[in-house]
Amino acid sequence: MPDADELVANALAAVRGTDVRQAERQLDQLMVGTGAADGATAVDAALLGRLVRGLSRLWPRGWQPADVDRIADRRLGSRAARLVRAAMAAQRRTQAEPVPAWWDDQLRALTADVRDDDVLASWTIAEGLDRADALRTAVDTLALVESLPPIAVLRPPPGTTGAVTTRPAGAARSGSPMLDRVRALLAKAESTTFPAEAEALTAKAQELIARHSIDEALLAAGAERGDQPGGVRLSTDSPYAGAKALLVQEVAAANRCEAVWSDDLGFTTVLGWPADLVAVELLYTSLLVQATAAMLRGRAERRSGSGRRTKVWDESFLNAFALRIGERLRTATEAATEAADRAAAETAGAERLLPVLAARGEAVRERLDTLFPGVTRHRLSVRDAEGWSSGTSAADRASLDVGGGRKPRQVPGGPDRRPPERR
Repeated sequence: MPDADELVANALAAVRGTDVRQAERQLDQLMVGTGAADGATAVDAALLGRLVRGLSRLWPRGWQPADVDRIADRRLGSRAARLVRAAMAAQRRTQAEPVPAWWDDQLRALTADVRDDDVLASWTIAEGLDRADALRTAVDTLALVESLPPIAVLRPPPGTTGAVTTRPAGAARSGSPMLDRVRALLAKAESTTFPAEAEALTAKAQELIARHSIDEALLAAGAERGDQPGGVRLSTDSPYAGAKALLVQEVAAANRCEAVWSDDLGFTTVLGWPADLVAVELLYTSLLVQATAAMLRGRAERRSGSGRRTKVWDESFLNAFALRIGERLRTATEAATEAADRAAAETAGAERLLPVLAARGEAVRERLDTLFPGVTRHRLSVRDAEGWSSGTSAADRASLDVGGGRKPRQVPGGPDRRPPERR
């Protein structure tokens, strides 16, 4: 009889092939095991060992725990994702030092905490699976982990130089009272049933965020730190992945960040300075909730007998919503910047603020060119004029001129002005 490692390798090769019967035969061999008294235990140990090694190879290739969890859930479902979390927890116990705090924060957020050495058996019992289904899911999960391509390395992974000393992207004073105010404003915007109130609250949140970003920029410039822009990945999965990517890009642009959509992997990478990345995460999460609520209300208001397919209408609605909201967020940012520039001119000369922001913007663009040299533009099309008009109106029902800036200009009748960048 083959040993456990050979059985796992044979099953994995069969799953990667096109012969379904061969895959089932190899699965049967896994169930039989090595023929020894502890054959099943040996197979489980071999599966877990190879999965842990596969995960270890992903970290230097740019993947983070949250990324692997997201793609496992996307491609194989929540059951496989929970197995991945258990395997990541097991792998963490053997991980080379140093391990950055943000890494453990991600694992804790995923509830990846396993104390039982027999990980596969414990997971099988928790999921209520029989032996065949458990092995099939484990082999599929292993095949996925070993097939993932390299992606941009946003932060030094565990065991590398700079893993601990590098400040986590998106962690700049994230517990500040100002950001608590922003979170409170966005929570109110999500809960209100009045679109005008939601948009006004969101605009006020953007104004506060812009001021916070400017303060962070001036503080960093005065301290002469040698930091470089960081990055975060935000889920832009189906349904309506393109509209979500467009929303991320609009929010990113309003906060001096760059965004690149990886459609095949189900996320958008946002590059920027820590305070700005915090802003993008907060706003995108809130605006996605608001956009979905507005879309559902818009469906109810559609003309009876319009004959339009719901999916096409929804996509056009969300694309228009994203562009309009982007206009309004940029207006709030411009107003805050103009006010801060006037204040800086009074205290330290007119040249104090704008060169700092320009230098930081250039650093973000250089980071983009380094990490994504082959980025291309992806054009989104409008296939439902009614949905486009409704989405624009949903994001334009209230004046968001809270900072004294200019009135937002009208969005043209199509989303081609700022298509999202795509790998």
